[in-house]
Amino acid sequence: MSTHENKTKVTILTGTFRIKGYIDLLPGARVTDFMQESREFVAVMDAEIYEAAVAGRQVLVAPFIDVNRNHIEIITVST
Repeated sequence: MSTHENKTKVTILTGTFRIKGYIDLLPGARVTDFMQESREFVAVMDAEIYEAAVAGRQVLVAPFIDVNRNHIEIITVST
């Protein structure tokens, strides 16, 4: 895993997956602004991807993924 001192931990929900990882957003910055300024894909580092169902099984772990922003239904800062 990489160092996360300048990253923000998020959970992203799509219609199919729940994604946990880090985006390049400085602490205190707004996720809303980040999403409005993002292009077609959102880069997620140290991603853990699960089925969207409650207690869905983990399907992938990757150091980096791009998530198509059109598929993002919810994004929230995680603790």
